[in-house]
Amino acid sequence: MSWRDALPPVRGTLTPDRPLAELTWLRVGGPADVLFQPADVDDLCAFLSALDPVVPVFPMGVGSNLIVRDGGVRGVVIRLGRGFNGIAVDGLTVTAGAAALDAHVARRSAEAGVDLTFLRTIPGTIGGAVRMNAGCYGTYVADALVSVQAVLRDGTLVTLDAADLKLAYRSSTLPDGAVLVSATLRGLAGDPAALAQRMDDQLARRDQTQPTKDRTAGSTFRNPAGFSSTGRADDSHDLKAWKLIDDAGLRGAIRGGAVMNTLHANFLTNAGGATAADLEDLGEDVRKAVYDSSGITLEWEIMRVGERGPDGTRN
Repeated sequence: MSWRDALPPVRGTLTPDRPLAELTWLRVGGPADVLFQPADVDDLCAFLSALDPVVPVFPMGVGSNLIVRDGGVRGVVIRLGRGFNGIAVDGLTVTAGAAALDAHVARRSAEAGVDLTFLRTIPGTIGGAVRMNAGCYGTYVADALVSVQAVLRDGTLVTLDAADLKLAYRSSTLPDGAVLVSATLRGLAGDPAALAQRMDDQLARRDQTQPTKDRTAGSTFRNPAGFSSTGRADDSHDLKAWKLIDDAGLRGAIRGGAVMNTLHANFLTNAGGATAADLEDLGEDVRKAVYDSSGITLEWEIMRVGERGPDGTRN
């Protein structure tokens, strides 16, 4: 009997062979063996505690920084929804469910006079922002995070302090299979109107320099150097991934339906009909060209998961 025939009972939704492409911003990739959308934290805890421990688990947000490979994802993909998107403000402390959109957290906080405006232009959810120590305009999650709640692979609900996550540039440490369910952040006090204006200015600046109307997954590669262990930018170092890509002549490079965006060279784009293989292979072309021209190896910022498969089908 397959493990899929012995899944624990849930109050949420279990969907076998669920296509994932439509759940990602790049609109590529194969299916999950099983997609689980838990009703709430208790449902998630009960499911993971009863699930065969050999079955791999992959937590997925809104797919804003993700390539799902064409062969799909083995095991259970967990996607949090309405039961995990609440936002509560208490003084200068904001607690948000892992499925809450970064932009919504920024706006709700600003309305309450709490400055978490750096989140406004970061695509995705709070869960993903914490995992990647996301940042914008010189401020990072590491600067505001107090603690998180997570469900471990065995179903145990734990609270972890920010220091436990060892937040660094575009990275954190979490136990394998752990699912973030909420995060508590602390911001500075600010005037709501001034914070709203700052966010408007940030959006305008982003729209001028980034292809916000195109099908991308945000920055493709990490900036290669110039960051401290806390993830804060070192302003004395201006080495940027987009400049290295530009210097290697890869702005506008094409493979199948994938292209390195002409507005911003560090944005891998599905220009129409791209497969996950097109996107990932173009990224690898870029990494090789940048290394050949500069001796620097670019590191992926976009997460890539699953198995490769011919023509987008499962192996």
